[in-house]
Amino acid sequence: MKDVKISDSVVYIGVDDKTIDLFESQYVVENGISYNSYVILDEKTAVMDTADARFTDEWLLNLKTALDGRKPDYLVVQHVEPDHSGSIARFLSEYPDAQIVGNAKTFVMIKQFFHNAQLDGRCVTVKEGDTLALGSHTLQFIMAPMVHWPEVMVTYEQSEKLLFSADGFGKFGALDTEEDWACEARRYYFNIVGKYGAQVQALLKKAAALEIKMILPLHGPLLKENLEYYIGKYDIWSSYQPEDKGILIAFASIHGNTAAAARKLAAMLEEKGAEKVVVSDISRSDMAEVIEDAFRYDRTIFMSSSYDGGVFPIMEDLLCHLKAKSFRNRKIGIVENGSWAPSAGKVIKGYAEGFKDVTIAEPIVTIRSSLDPESEQALEKLAEEMCR
Repeated sequence: MKDVKISDSVVYIGVDDKTIDLFESQYVVENGISYNSYVILDEKTAVMDTADARFTDEWLLNLKTALDGRKPDYLVVQHVEPDHSGSIARFLSEYPDAQIVGNAKTFVMIKQFFHNAQLDGRCVTVKEGDTLALGSHTLQFIMAPMVHWPEVMVTYEQSEKLLFSADGFGKFGALDTEEDWACEARRYYFNIVGKYGAQVQALLKKAAALEIKMILPLHGPLLKENLEYYIGKYDIWSSYQPEDKGILIAFASIHGNTAAAARKLAAMLEEKGAEKVVVSDISRSDMAEVIEDAFRYDRTIFMSSSYDGGVFPIMEDLLCHLKAKSFRNRKIGIVENGSWAPSAGKVIKGYAEGFKDVTIAEPIVTIRSSLDPESEQALEKLAEEMCR
């Protein structure tokens, strides 16, 4: 277990997962992921969430070491997703006298995941604003539905001013990973929580009324300093505002001609003063990172070959992902390529018109097989419009 210092009374008991290849079976996590869990030691002891079932033995050992012979009085379940609730059944068996703290939706989901869980007489059901006294520590429960599951709640410890933030403020990467927080936290946020911006905004408003000295998420590092920076990022992300000025060119190319046009367009944009140009071959890029960049920058250009009377499948995959994550409030450029019946532009435009608060730049550029003087001139006009 990584040595993580919180306080004399609050002990980290989480585990690092360096064996995982895909988080939620879809997100590449080259540096693993952490399953954070904590125990509060007072007159009564409270465990804050558990860990993935593959690490139950390690997690229980960490818990027993922290308890040093004591028994836990409570297990607070803030989120029932299996990477955090996977060890609940073993906990219930190991500590038959412990009570489980959650909201009404928490216990419905626990029973769905753990059909044989013995919960009778052990459930402490809390609602918005309820408190639980442990001694000198008092837990205050704040409901956070759909951030990003309906049963989610966060917990504020009043004496040490700690916010146990569930999946909020989480980040990919095990705790022993040294890397910039924002990049992987941004990729984590938009791909996992991003659809629920309004709900995150509601939670941020509740958090603004609290004096917070430390944020303790369920994934990623504990946030102890410059909390305004992290909260500010979440405010930008959850309000769907662009974080930086720049242009993402997301292209899908079959034989390389659309790719060549993408590189040509990138050079045009840079010549015209674009603050930042990111070019992603979405057939080969990490889709989660492309989605991250689409939300990060204020402009996106979709470039795709036509395919089977529609659009190249990987481009439609990207557009479906963005639709699911409530992509909005951006300027969009469209470039299609087709040798006999260009169709990609129509499909891309159909998706773009379904995004909220977007501007579709003119012209929509059509390439016939490969760039020629006419389509290159159209690209030039699009570059001017995207930089205007």
